[in-house]
Parts: sequence; structure tokens; C-alpha cells
Amino acid sequence: MRLIQFENEQGQRHVGVVSGERIEVVRDARSTRELALAAIRNQRSLQAQVEVQGSDAGPLYRDLLNEGRVLAPLDHADPAHCLVSGTGLTHLGSASTRDKMHQQSEQEETTLTDTMQMFRWGMQGGRPQSGTPGAQPEWFYKGDGSIVVRPGADFPVPDFAEDFGEEPELTGLYVIGDDGMPYRVGFALGNEFSDHVTERKNYLYLAHSKLRFCSFGPELRLGELPGHLAGISRIRRGDTVLWEKEFLSGEENMCHSLENLEYHHFKYAQFLRPGDVHVHFFGTATLSFADGVKAQPGDRFEISLDAFGEPLRNGIRLNPPGLPAGAVKAL
Repeated sequence: MRLIQFENEQGQRHVGVVSGERIEVVRDARSTRELALAAIRNQRSLQAQVEVQGSDAGPLYRDLLNEGRVLAPLDHADPAHCLVSGTGLTHLGSASTRDKMHQQSEQEETTLTDTMQMFRWGMQGGRPQSGTPGAQPEWFYKGDGSIVVRPGADFPVPDFAEDFGEEPELTGLYVIGDDGMPYRVGFALGNEFSDHVTERKNYLYLAHSKLRFCSFGPELRLGELPGHLAGISRIRRGDTVLWEKEFLSGEENMCHSLENLEYHHFKYAQFLRPGDVHVHFFGTATLSFADGVKAQPGDRFEISLDAFGEPLRNGIRLNPPGLPAGAVKAL
């Protein structure tokens, strides 16, 4: 089952089941989060909760997408209670590009960078026996729910950004239950969108490079994740495909198990606040930046993977200048 969140023509929110050309509208559901919490309280799966509540024939899916009325498939009414985070160096093809980015010009090729050391730890201990903690992955913070743009919308880019780089990834979507335990609602396609030029200057700038908008969806896939997934990441400039490349995901293409990545995120007590939403990016192995491609405002990103339904599409737009230097005032 795949779910979306959308707005009707009056701006009212609904949850829908993707079912052919028309969306089936889940009865008495205004958000995926509320639906998930009801499932947790009733000790049901999310799919069972949807089936219990029932659904009615709704609008054409294509109309919702074309009119920009599809929302991210999971969110929180208060964006401050949605944490967006991620892990890097989790995929088998990710190490080479990152290693080259982080090598210093005077560094010997044979010297092991922090990037390669982290990747080797994942290869050696990222897939432990179930129920056992494994190697700790790289972890980063992106922001709260206010930095998520809906599918189809443009990424606002700050005037100080040096790069507009896509990162095609899978995201894990979670709700914290009343019991303080994390529950995985499902998975969605994601574009983590980062500033790779800033990151390349110095690995310690990674934290800065991640503080950008992102997007995920349009659909939420319930259930377990297939072991092997192959999708396509594209950049379109006008009517031309500027760049296109396959990306692989799923545990068969990763050096960390999903269980290990989830453990090392939710082991922190501050991430277990009842009612909160978590959006966690699982990492990528494909970047246009690695192929020397530089996206620009007006370009469109497209990330597609058949198992997740409709592609995730987003554009780029420059924000006006923000806070000037020296603007902080003493009280």
C-alpha cells in the first residue's frame, strides 16, 4: 500500500491511498501522523488501520500533482516537532566520491582519509546480528519540518550557497508513540539536497553543507523495503536532460543494515519524545556533482523508482539575501 497527503480545492488536508488514476480518500483522516498514532494505540498495522477506517473515491492523482496539491507524505502540525536527519557513507558505491572530495591536495593517495576509515568501519561492522549494535555510521542534522518542501515545489537556496546538488536517497519515516518508542511508518523517495562545494573545502564543513531544504515523497510505501532497488536520478534544463544516472539502494547495496542505522539514531533519548515525527535520509551512492555537473536555478530534479510510484520532482530558486553580517543586536 502507498499513501499520500494532499489538499483539496478548499485547502483542507486529506490522506489518500494510491489506487489507479483516482486517489481513495481515507475517511476521518487529516494526516498520516494521526492515522499512524491511531494504529499504534489500536495495536494495528497502518494498513489495517486504513482498512478499518475505510475510504471513498477521490480526485484524479494527476490533477493533484499538476496543481501542486500533494504534500510530503508525513509531517507534523508543528514543524518544530519534526526532526530531519540522515546518515552518510552507508552505500557500497558512496565511498570513492566522498573520499576524493575530502582528500587534501598535499595528501598522499595511500593515506586513509576519515571518509574511508568511516566507510571501512561500516563494511566491517555495519551489518551485525539482529538485536546487536554495530558500527556507528556518520550522522548529520538537516533541520526541522520547516525545511521540507512539498513534492513539485522549488528548493529555496540561500544567497551564500555555493552549490545546488541533488542527493537521491530513500528516507525512513517515523512516529514516536505514546509509549516513547519509535515506529516506522514506511519509506519514501527523497532528495536530500546539499552544498557539495562547501563540503569539499573541508570535511568539518559537512554540517554547514547539510543545512539546506529537502523534499521527500510524493508517496509513502508501507511495509518492508525490498533488498535491491534501482532508480534513476535526472536533472532537466528546459526540455533537455542535462544529466541522468542510475542509483542503487536497499540493504543488498548498503554496508549498514537498516536496523543498525535506526538503532544509532533512536538510541538518543531526546529523539524519543511522544508524538514527534522523524524523517531520516539513508544516504546515496550517486551524485551529479561527482560527474562535474553544476545545477543552476531553473533546473528541475527528478528521482524515480518504480517501487515508489510517481517520481519526486523539485526545482531550484534563489532566495533574496538573508541576515546581513553584524545584524545581531545586544540587549
